Amino acid sequence: MQYLENQNIKYKNNQLYVEGINVDDLVKEFGTPLYIYSKNHFINQYKEFEDAFSQIKHKIFYAMKANFNLSVINTFVNLGSGVDVNSEGELFRALKTGIDPSKIILTSVGKTKNEIKLGLEKNVLMIKAESEEEVELINQIAEKMNKVARVAIRVNPDVDAKTHPYISTGLSSNKFGVDSKTALLIYKRRKDFSNIQFTGIDMHIGSQITSVSPFVDAMQKLSELYIEIEKDGLKLKHFDVGGGIGVKYNNEDSFSINEFAEKTIPLFKKLNCEIIFEPGRFLTANGGILVTEVLYNKKNGDKNFIIVDAAMNDLLRPSIYQAYHHIQPINKSDARKNIIANVVGPVCESGDYLARDREITQPTSGELLAVMSAGAYGMVMSSNYNGRRRPPEVLVDGNKYSVIRNRETFDHLIYDEKII
Repeated sequence: MQYLENQNIKYKNNQLYVEGINVDDLVKEFGTPLYIYSKNHFINQYKEFEDAFSQIKHKIFYAMKANFNLSVINTFVNLGSGVDVNSEGELFRALKTGIDPSKIILTSVGKTKNEIKLGLEKNVLMIKAESEEEVELINQIAEKMNKVARVAIRVNPDVDAKTHPYISTGLSSNKFGVDSKTALLIYKRRKDFSNIQFTGIDMHIGSQITSVSPFVDAMQKLSELYIEIEKDGLKLKHFDVGGGIGVKYNNEDSFSINEFAEKTIPLFKKLNCEIIFEPGRFLTANGGILVTEVLYNKKNGDKNFIIVDAAMNDLLRPSIYQAYHHIQPINKSDARKNIIANVVGPVCESGDYLARDREITQPTSGELLAVMSAGAYGMVMSSNYNGRRRPPEVLVDGNKYSVIRNRETFDHLIYDEKII
């Protein structure tokens, strides 16, 4: 079978290592299911992104919805990154790292009054507004607080990102942002919003985009709007591209960050403002694995099932997106045969699977498997469904490792409940 490896997660003497640490040794200490992350993968991805756009004025804001463990956020904060937060809870997490609030962007299509108020109290860099009513509400709240709110408008360029419908955000049929005509009218009405300073224009057309062309199309459309706004007398400070850059989960024909930079920098140079990026998945996805133990092998008719101890509550993406995550043994052996099987978990749902009709080396009960590319949208989407405890997270840095989140206890599951 095919094995996925990268600079920091690879086999040594047929045993899978995350940086300098044998995965098998971590399982002996922490059990399964278990999330393991490579800190140096995160660092390398960030530096690669920074280097690709070094010739223009830019700023990276880590989209923490991809992986909001405090140590993961802090890794990027220590590299100089800002943070893109999507809720009051994410803002709370980000601030726990000690980041300067002026390096935080507050986003979300449906911010509450309390979230807007909190963003203004903490003096975040900007609030990204997604509707005319929201702009009006931000202005009202800022007026009551005697503050001037820095606001950017998220514009929906109506560009098809050619990604899964659930993570497409740039079409007019999606809930995100406003169309260009509405955005222009809001900017033109700026004198009506005495407690708002419009600082930029923003877009985000989707996630896991594997072609540069949708980005280029969207940027060209929004560049025209940016120039039109400037002609109306409003000089914006930034142009926010959002995130969505795809990564390789299998054999996707994706693009490199250098190719992305090569195609977009000429457009950015025409705007003469700071360019903001909000990568999440690009920075973390392939820096993490979910390790699971094989419980049983069985056949139902002609169908092979590999039953493991990780489930949809640990990694939801395959169930809701039909997403592909490569699965491979911790201890590699080319001697055994491959089979076609469904890799399924113990949760009481037919949708509880990690892979369907997958060619995989036939494992034995008790063997360990690695679910690859689990560093983004893994632990953050986990739950306690079926009363299951969420896994621990371990961060590896060279030959050292740290538990950055312990496995939940059963008391965790009921800590705020009472019997009446």
